[in-house]
Amino acid sequence: MKALRLVGIVALALAAVAGRPVWSQAASMPPAVEAPPATSAAFQPREAPDAVVPNETNDTSASELQVAPSALAVEASASSKNSGSDSPATGALTSAASGATATAEDAEAIYGQQSVDDPWEGYNRRIYRFNSAFDKFIIRPLAIAYDRAAPNPVQTGIGRFFGNLREPGTAVNQTLQGSPVKTLRTLGRFVVNSTVGVAGLFDPASRVGMPKDNEDFGQTLATWGWRDSRYFVMPLLGPRTVRDTVGMFGDQPLSPMSYMDNSMIAYGLNVFQFTDARARSLPMDEKRREVSDEYAMVRDAWMQRRAHQIEKDLPSPD
Repeated sequence: MKALRLVGIVALALAAVAGRPVWSQAASMPPAVEAPPATSAAFQPREAPDAVVPNETNDTSASELQVAPSALAVEASASSKNSGSDSPATGALTSAASGATATAEDAEAIYGQQSVDDPWEGYNRRIYRFNSAFDKFIIRPLAIAYDRAAPNPVQTGIGRFFGNLREPGTAVNQTLQGSPVKTLRTLGRFVVNSTVGVAGLFDPASRVGMPKDNEDFGQTLATWGWRDSRYFVMPLLGPRTVRDTVGMFGDQPLSPMSYMDNSMIAYGLNVFQFTDARARSLPMDEKRREVSDEYAMVRDAWMQRRAHQIEKDLPSPD
């Protein structure tokens, strides 16, 4: 109980700062990113257990999970419990890090892009270790208990519910990005799933041809011209860039939870989402431990995923 209270207090405090669910980005997965073969077989994501029931939507966050402890940083792993058209990260993000000492040329050859802009690596590694310790002793035990107690269909419905709460924010950012057709589709999804789908527990919208998108203000800032940004690890919130950290404040008024009058309900929802997001990344834990430099692997995979999210928002060259 003490651990749960501590996690709840942390989640509530972070939600008050960010103005939205602490783990919201952990459910924001892009389509699967096909990484070039790594020079080492250290990191090969395993397939989800056969018992996993896939989700018709691509709700996973994040977030994005973009997110708190290090385990949530490799957000594509969340799809193993809650994948589908919304985040078809079917075992993606297989970009293994050859090590933190790789040269810029090596990084470009391996990942097809310039090396990650990480001038604050010393600080980031210290925060990463702190997040990993917090995850090991508090978050992961809660996630394991939840994973054992909740059947897969229940977890799938919960993931959809929290994904549905992110739809209004996605619609606003699509408007700011100049995509009115996508905005109308997202609003349509929200209405259909909030009513016919019973508050988002089910996803009839995807079945009638309204696929899910995930957008946040960090992506909007990128479409406005802030393309390149330094990598930055936040305490508890995990991987970000400076741009995405600024974007959190733009997302603050877009979360329905920020408008709840009953603080206890908002508190409970944040703790619930907090635990659900971590539980969906459990299948990746073993593989993360196998790499020689976990920090570099998480950083490179997260940055590649984020770059993919931004690239799909940019207008196609004529």
